[in-house]
Amino acid sequence: MHIRVAFAFCVLFVCGSASAGELVIPGTGDGLEMLRHLGSAYSEKNPGTNVVVPASTGSGGGKISVAQDRTILARIAVPLTTSEEAVGIVAVPIVRVPTAFFTHPSLRIDNLTSQQTAEIFAGKIRSWNAIGGPDVRIRVVRREDADSTLLVLRATIPEWKDLVFTDRSKTTVTTQEAFETVAQFEGAIGFGPYSPAIEQQFNVLKVDGKYPTNIEYPSFTTIRLIFKRGHLTQEAEAFVKFARSTEAEQIFTRYGGVPERSPGIQ
Repeated sequence: MHIRVAFAFCVLFVCGSASAGELVIPGTGDGLEMLRHLGSAYSEKNPGTNVVVPASTGSGGGKISVAQDRTILARIAVPLTTSEEAVGIVAVPIVRVPTAFFTHPSLRIDNLTSQQTAEIFAGKIRSWNAIGGPDVRIRVVRREDADSTLLVLRATIPEWKDLVFTDRSKTTVTTQEAFETVAQFEGAIGFGPYSPAIEQQFNVLKVDGKYPTNIEYPSFTTIRLIFKRGHLTQEAEAFVKFARSTEAEQIFTRYGGVPERSPGIQ
């Protein structure tokens, strides 16, 4: 009897996944900086809860963590599938993050059209001087096919829907690797989730005349918190509600996000 009670307690509270008073939220690397600030703000208001937003394990890693009861919450940058919804996983959208194009800091190009971005990554435009820039070879830095920012580009920019990347491109598997690669090579261009911090390291481009912080910018990814229906603890529910609050909106805006105002927890 004691063993059964102990087992039930562990299943309910995900024993071993976090220390007492610790709320771990794994998943996507998109919006990582702003989500860490969100967690810090919540912990400051609620000293009994330490919100931990660890390094990226990808949206897939976040989904697995919740599905296997490793954590109560996770963060994702792709929609749930029908099968995931069918087993009781719930997603609450909290913020939209622009998918930014950025180049090596030495490159002084201000704006690209959607068509030009597609032609660059397809290898049809190979030198920056073809579009008004210096006589420097374009080095394309892409992400893997399952990357959330790439999926968003394909879904939001028509010219990217069926884009085939140039075979001269460099594939990176994390946002950090993409940043490091673009920073290393003159003429390099990549894409990833926008944050004000990348403005300090790279040349961030407008697309069709719109900067990533413009509400009419063409490409955003939506970050969602996910959990299993019926498994949400009071602590986790309080954090999800905080992530939809006016204070959270101010944090998101400060770090380049657009607060999501669709319905929250149902």
